[in-house]
This record gives sequence, C-alpha cells and structure tokens, in this order.
Amino acid sequence: MNNLKEKTIKSEIVFSGKLLEVHRNDVHLPNGRKSFREWINHPGAICCIPILPDGKIAMILQYRYAVKQEMLELPAGKLDKGETPENCAIRELEEETGYRANSLTFLANIHPAVGFANEKMWLYLAKELKKTEPKLDSDEFIELIPTKLEDSVEMVYNGEITDAKTIIGILWAERLLINNR
Repeated sequence: MNNLKEKTIKSEIVFSGKLLEVHRNDVHLPNGRKSFREWINHPGAICCIPILPDGKIAMILQYRYAVKQEMLELPAGKLDKGETPENCAIRELEEETGYRANSLTFLANIHPAVGFANEKMWLYLAKELKKTEPKLDSDEFIELIPTKLEDSVEMVYNGEITDAKTIIGILWAERLLINNR
C-alpha cells in the first residue's frame, strides 16, 4: 500500500471565530512536491436520534443561513470546551426539543465534511424521553416536528432531507428500529 500521508511544513490560522478556526497549511505531498491545504478546525459535535414516547422521531425544522433554507434535521450541536459527547447530547436534545433522554446509546462516529474540516460527530440513539422545556439560545429559532420513522426514511430517498448527519441518523434508526422488529 502506498503512503498517502501529507506532512505539514507550516501552519497558520487565517480566521478565528466564535465557533471555528480556518487554517492554511503548507504541506509536502507524497510525491515530494509542495502544496497547501485550507481546513476548518471544529470542536466536535453530537447528533441525536430521539424516539418520542409515541414512537415518532423528534425532528427539528430550522433555517440554515449557509444554505439559505429551512432544513428538517435531527437535533445536534457542538461540544462546549471540556464537555463530554454524552453530556453534550443530553444538553442539546433538551435545549432544542424540550425532551430529556433517560437512555442514550452511542451508535457511531462520523466525519461530516472530511474535504475541508476536522469535525468529528458522535451519533446517539435517545430513548425514554421525558418532557421538559426547550432552552433555545437567543439566536436559535426551531420548530419541533415529530415524524414517523417510515416517513423520514421516505424523505431521505426522495431528496426532501439532504442534511448528511440527519440522513445517516435516520438510516441508523431504520436499521435498529424497523429492520430488527
């Protein structure tokens, strides 16, 4: 097998914001030539597949500025500094949906954008939900959309749901909850 690893020569942060940093690195390529890579340093995130007491999935609708449209998604959010993925999942689920999970099962890690970001996301199945109150951030506007799993799977295949983490989460839920009945 060939060695495809690139070696960093120099790294600089070209932008540092509240959520992420943009880096520009000069690199040595496997063929000996030099090039550069621009990439985003991300703190990591979680995504929950919350199963409501009636068996529906607690999906959320929110406007996503980068794509200029409302997106139907699974609840998700970034890790705060020093926060464990499990604690982040519990916090984000309650903040965005107004439900607290009494059962949280780790399913997988995903890397949503390997071409330009180092973001690692932890995917969880959240069950035994208890109703609380949403605790949205002051700049967050979210609508809870309880959705039948079968309907969400159909929305994935007909192109209504295009968010990568949501597609992966729904297909995990289909595998665990429908195919194993």
